[in-house]
Amino acid sequence: MAAGIAGWAVWDFTRGLAIAFLILLILIFVQLRYMYHLSLWLDKPEETKLKDGWGSWTDIFAKLYRLRRDDQKSRAELAEWLSRFREAMSQLPDGVVIMDDVLFLEWCNPVAERQLGLSLKSDKGMRVTNLIRSPEFIDYIILAHYEEPLSLTINGRKLIIRLIPFENRRQILVTHDMTEFDRLDQMRRDFIANASHELRTPLTVINGFLEIANSEPNLDESSRQQHIKLMVEQGKRMQNLIEDMLVLTRLESIDYPVRDEFVDIHHLLDEVLIEAQALSSNRHKISLVCDGPDILGGTEELRSAFSNLVSNAIRYTPDGGEIEISWNKTNLGPAFSVKDNGIGIKQENLARLTERFYRVDKGRSRETQGTGLGLAIVKHVLMRHNARLLIESELGKGSLFTIQFPESLAPAKAA
Repeated sequence: MAAGIAGWAVWDFTRGLAIAFLILLILIFVQLRYMYHLSLWLDKPEETKLKDGWGSWTDIFAKLYRLRRDDQKSRAELAEWLSRFREAMSQLPDGVVIMDDVLFLEWCNPVAERQLGLSLKSDKGMRVTNLIRSPEFIDYIILAHYEEPLSLTINGRKLIIRLIPFENRRQILVTHDMTEFDRLDQMRRDFIANASHELRTPLTVINGFLEIANSEPNLDESSRQQHIKLMVEQGKRMQNLIEDMLVLTRLESIDYPVRDEFVDIHHLLDEVLIEAQALSSNRHKISLVCDGPDILGGTEELRSAFSNLVSNAIRYTPDGGEIEISWNKTNLGPAFSVKDNGIGIKQENLARLTERFYRVDKGRSRETQGTGLGLAIVKHVLMRHNARLLIESELGKGSLFTIQFPESLAPAKAA
């Protein structure tokens, strides 16, 4: 009896141990299975989904999911910030190049591509010093003289280049195009020099005659009258030059808007024709054809532009020449043109005609008493009216100057 009881006890213990062992194996299998799924998820979190979990794994998986969501949110915010940063850099007027610490190109904006001759698509990952082959640029980069910017001319453009350390392993290269600034500065210096020269010549003549009058009080009357006549001419020349300079300054001012008014073109061109005939003194055959609509704009500004073109044609057309003035309606809008059979202009000089004080023939310009500002005034008047100046000329055969106005300046009610 006692032996039977002992046997049942041993059997119960063995069976319990086996069951406990089996449960342990099941638990180990479950843990290993969760660990296996966790390993797969860690390798490819975007493609693999975690199980819901059981026991402590539920909390672990929940925390991992939260971390994953936070990471995705941070990545999305970073991507959005990076996109905005690149978009902002792309809109800058200056070039921006981002490089790593060994000067490999990571990113650049379109302005830098144009200024430096780079291509983000094909040059990304290449060393910048191999892409910009300039000894001055390479010395600036290698010698690390970053305290002062580098002035460099690339593809005919003058650039100011500055290198800025960015983070620990990146650098930013910034380029600023100074070409237009230098051109405007040169124009300013030329304007001052030319204006001084143009004013000095008549002043020299006037002062010379005044010195003669002061030193020779008994000068004969005919010489004195000749001197006075020449001084009056030079005084008028200075007055015309100053008036043209003031007109040009006013036209360039943003505080002087175009006076939008109804312009009676027929009446205006009749006045321009009368002025032209007076200037010509019957030395030329001048004709006018007016077959176009009235427009909206500034009457006095347009008078100045038209008169300048007509007076230039008279000055540069020999006696007996013909000058044709016309106003027509075209497919692009109203057009004013002045055609002459005068001395003409070389093709290489056409592009610079509207520059201040630019003269094709300086000696000829002095003979015609021009100020050198007429076509510059025309250019600014046309800019204020959204019009264009078209020039056709052949040396020795004459010129054709055409002002093309936009159709919007000739509304139906003004036609």
